[in-house]
Amino acid sequence: MKIVVGLGNPGARYAATRHNIGARIVDRFAVDHGIALTERRFESRFGRGRIPSVARRSPEDPAERRAESPELDVALLVPETQMNRSGIALCAALRSLPVADIRNDLLVVVDDLDLPFGRLRIRARGGSAGHRGLEDIADRIGSSDFSRLRFGIGRPEPDIGPVDWVLRDFSTAEEAELEQRIPIAAEAVGSILIDGVVPAMNRYNRGPGGGE
Repeated sequence: MKIVVGLGNPGARYAATRHNIGARIVDRFAVDHGIALTERRFESRFGRGRIPSVARRSPEDPAERRAESPELDVALLVPETQMNRSGIALCAALRSLPVADIRNDLLVVVDDLDLPFGRLRIRARGGSAGHRGLEDIADRIGSSDFSRLRFGIGRPEPDIGPVDWVLRDFSTAEEAELEQRIPIAAEAVGSILIDGVVPAMNRYNRGPGGGE
């Protein structure tokens, strides 16, 4: 089983903030693949389903490739803890779900203020780069050796602190642009699950929406 975790803060107050883009991407992935995120389990919104193992490229490259297995068993998790307690929800899920190897089967989707707005960066492992959600997950599972998809939210102006910035809503212009960028990020999630991290990195870490 693969498990995808979209990080954010719970409640309507934070739904449109920059810190919640990971949750929004997983919500979009769920819609694209017909997985209902309606269960309340593991202190999270939770859904489980099977997705066809067919990798769609970006809109500029619509070719498809069939993977070895006809379908993948995927669990989606959007923690309803505060961001800095995200690891509690994930640990609860890992105790109950048949996730064999977090190195290959766990993907965490997060915001990144060190990336320009809308850029993607996929990594197989790494540090938290100051992200409290990633930090809590790594601390609680005892490893940072898991895949992550970072979505750029841009750096604030010098007079705006990082904490205030991540808890601000996107601008109207940014929200309009997110209508195109969130679907690409959700597509990247599918590519990571189906193709693997390295092919997905080569495809989405550069070019339009890429982070290189």
